[in-house]
Amino acid sequence: MQNLAPIALFVYNRPEHTRRTISCLQKNLLAEDSRLYIFADNAIYGEDRQKIDEVRALIKQTEGFKWVKIIESPIHYGLAESIINGVSLLVKEYGKVIVFEDDLLSSPYTLRYLNDALDRYANDEKVMHIGAYMYPLEEKNLPQTFFYRAATSWGWATWNRAWKNFNPDINGLMKQFDKEKINRFSIEGTMNFWQQMKGFKSGKNDSWAIRWYASIFLNGGLTLNPAKSLIKNIGHDGSGVHSNKEEMYQVQIDRHAVDFFPLEIVENPEAYAAIKHFLQNRKGSLFARIKRFILKKVR
Repeated sequence: MQNLAPIALFVYNRPEHTRRTISCLQKNLLAEDSRLYIFADNAIYGEDRQKIDEVRALIKQTEGFKWVKIIESPIHYGLAESIINGVSLLVKEYGKVIVFEDDLLSSPYTLRYLNDALDRYANDEKVMHIGAYMYPLEEKNLPQTFFYRAATSWGWATWNRAWKNFNPDINGLMKQFDKEKINRFSIEGTMNFWQQMKGFKSGKNDSWAIRWYASIFLNGGLTLNPAKSLIKNIGHDGSGVHSNKEEMYQVQIDRHAVDFFPLEIVENPEAYAAIKHFLQNRKGSLFARIKRFILKKVR
């Protein structure tokens, strides 16, 4: 039996999302042989504890894994610090980790894909991140998996050797960018990655993910991704810490085993073009954008 990566699951105050996430994980082929660590954040001072207590009661009933360890935070860390601390803890002990948040539904083959990729590219320094989510791409002739520059944060995995390059210092990261790098980082201006960097610096967001992607990018790293998503995010219902009500990123979970992994560690140009096309067109027509803006205001 392969040496499976531990799973880090980060939960907070969404009991139904958490229940569905765990239910899907339990149905994964490698679940019963996997170690599951559940990191439960605590309430903000003065916050109603009801939902948090419901989540903590729920996770204590979790079974179906090799074993389950629950880490209940005595204080409120927030999602970013919780993930950074949890990932750092597990990669130091195990050398690798699989990361889930509480709003991610997975294919029965998601854990297999992530573990296979972790084993296959363990010693390839350029490969720094394994993603399990992919946008609903129109291109139908892409290989089953491919390399790409950006890191998705909805179900992912990495190694200690790669995580050592994570730089949480936003100023240290931003000063390494010039106009050409900003353009490449932002997929030629089709995604607001640079705006997220500036937003973190100004205190408008608390994203660990944008700093992780920047760390990968500045180190010349690549990420492995499936052409068809093995993850569906159910948190775009306005319930999440960092999520809005969005439909454009919704996908059908692919329920096939992943058997192809690229030998050449270079960014796939066809996949890059397909992702760029999706990002350019994801918000639809001007009418669709205005309609979505109005709906957000009235909700």
